[in-house]
Amino acid sequence: MSVILENSTCQVKINEKGAELCSFILKEANLEYIWQADNKYWGRYAPVLFPFVGKLKENKYTYKGQTYQMSQHGFARDMNFKIEETTMNSASFLLSSDADTLINYPFDFDFRIIYQLEANDLKITYQVTTRSEEMYFGVGGHPAFNIPLTDNTDFNDYYLHFAPSKSRFTLPLDGAYINLAEKTLAQTNTSIQIERSIFEKDALVLETKGENAFSILSDVTEHGVTISYKELPYVGIWSPYPKEAPFVCIEPWAGIADTIESTGKIEEKVGMNLIHKDDLFEKSFIISVK
Repeated sequence: MSVILENSTCQVKINEKGAELCSFILKEANLEYIWQADNKYWGRYAPVLFPFVGKLKENKYTYKGQTYQMSQHGFARDMNFKIEETTMNSASFLLSSDADTLINYPFDFDFRIIYQLEANDLKITYQVTTRSEEMYFGVGGHPAFNIPLTDNTDFNDYYLHFAPSKSRFTLPLDGAYINLAEKTLAQTNTSIQIERSIFEKDALVLETKGENAFSILSDVTEHGVTISYKELPYVGIWSPYPKEAPFVCIEPWAGIADTIESTGKIEEKVGMNLIHKDDLFEKSFIISVK
């Protein structure tokens, strides 16, 4: 089952499975911005990453001396969410812990995703609460955007634009894991031409503070897409090198993969969020199309 949100300029579709955004169409141009999940390159649209972002060493972690298994990016993307309420331009989805999730994630939670469409902007909000005394988690988005967007453009006609224009720390990957020792400044004070070689070492992972906006733009077409947010600590930019996949992901994260030095203890994992009973964790980002 899917939910459709619509206004005079845009139409959005979200699947019940994974509460995953699977379509974002600009009506006047009849343009689809979301990658349409072709297994030839990557069989997902815009999965939600929860309760971990990225890969754990040996796909496992420990909490209070007990070992648990967890695949890359967690389980939420493959689970059916409850559709709580919908209007013409908003929808709320809920995933709650159950006997199955507790086997490998020992926290009692409610994870809510709220979509709100206004003009050309889709606001996506993550809310997490727990009935456990404490809860460690990561959460993030993984939307993939079609490149090229229009018939008269090619993949290499597009560039990444960063706002504000300033350098940001990059966290390089060593295989699937973050190498903090190689943390360095990236030249995000200028636009970067989108080329396959950018993704030769997998995702470009940046630390982000304050307000940020990351855009895919072109000088050949007026059409493009932007992800903007406040106070999310990381963003990943990815396309599956060396495949010549016709999409690029811009992924706002509150969490990252294990570091090379990771101990496996969830309490010590870099980038994790900690909440306690009756706390509310809430983070949002906006996808804007033109």
